[in-house]
Amino acid sequence: MFAGTQGRVSMAKAPIIEEVPEFDEVEGLPLPREQTRLYGHELAETELLDAYRSQRFHHAWILGGPKGIGKATLAFRFARFILEHPDRFSTPVMAANSLYVPPESHSSQMIAAGSHADLLHLRRPWDLKGKRFKRDLPVDEVRKTTGFFGSTAAGGNWRICLVDSADDLNQSAANALLKILEEPPKQSLFILLAHNPGRLLPTIRSRCRRLSMRKLEEQTIEQALTEMGCGSPGDTEALHTLADGSLRQAALAANGGALQIAQEFTGLVDTIANLDMIRVHSFADRVSGRGAEDAWNTFMDLARTFLSNQLRKDASTKPDALVRWADLWEKVGRAASTADALNLDRKQVVLSFLIDLRNASAS
Repeated sequence: MFAGTQGRVSMAKAPIIEEVPEFDEVEGLPLPREQTRLYGHELAETELLDAYRSQRFHHAWILGGPKGIGKATLAFRFARFILEHPDRFSTPVMAANSLYVPPESHSSQMIAAGSHADLLHLRRPWDLKGKRFKRDLPVDEVRKTTGFFGSTAAGGNWRICLVDSADDLNQSAANALLKILEEPPKQSLFILLAHNPGRLLPTIRSRCRRLSMRKLEEQTIEQALTEMGCGSPGDTEALHTLADGSLRQAALAANGGALQIAQEFTGLVDTIANLDMIRVHSFADRVSGRGAEDAWNTFMDLARTFLSNQLRKDASTKPDALVRWADLWEKVGRAASTADALNLDRKQVVLSFLIDLRNASAS
């Protein structure tokens, strides 16, 4: 044995595997693929069910509506039903009055685990370096459809691609998706979720059947929060104002701190003339830190809502102010997009917005 090596054992360190968060995960809410209960979209559900068992079933659908109202939940519910009942004219399908599939079924369990071989879920990937989800859905993700549709379906039947969301497709990804929509594989189904369907490529829209979904009623949101055990803050009026018909936003308000962020934002805006920079920096740190995607999105929603209200308020009486609000709207949107695209510090976007807001209010 060589000198200096006696008793020394060489052991390779085990690699550290970083846990990747789930896209659009909200504390207190099951993931859409895990959710077997649908709230408030019975008409949309019936339209999908009737279409599936009709003589002519379209190969591509756009589920459109505001973010967080249940589009993904309905999409997974539809996919679950089809994969459980691949024969469109079978007795269970023709007799069904909803798309419900028991959670103990094979399809439900596989989809909930994110491991069903016949379901491809395309979404913005996680950026390990930046510790955040990428700002768009790149073409490499869409190219996964080549191998997915090129293989034989596990059950010999349907293969379903869920694009979540189509708003996130960059130009190359949108063109790649369009190509496969133009020549869809046999027994394939595409479900595109879109928060703003009108912004999708006209050629993509023309190849899809569109199903518009509405914001949820306040009573429906309260029922869902209660049944999911999310609880509800005492200020339900503020919760519903912030939620604006979105169950996701309501859960963030109830459990995720969105309501407190809104209160802090309102406090800063109410005292904008005498801006307390210590409070400003504290607020900016909270909504711009790594991993604070929901807090950041809440801030951007609050900023846009505030500016939109100011634009409406001054539209007919203060044309000079109208220009200032419009300029600020454009500036904050451009700054946020640049920060996301180049992985820059979002805190500067928050600081600049509040300082510019103070200057615009004083003009």
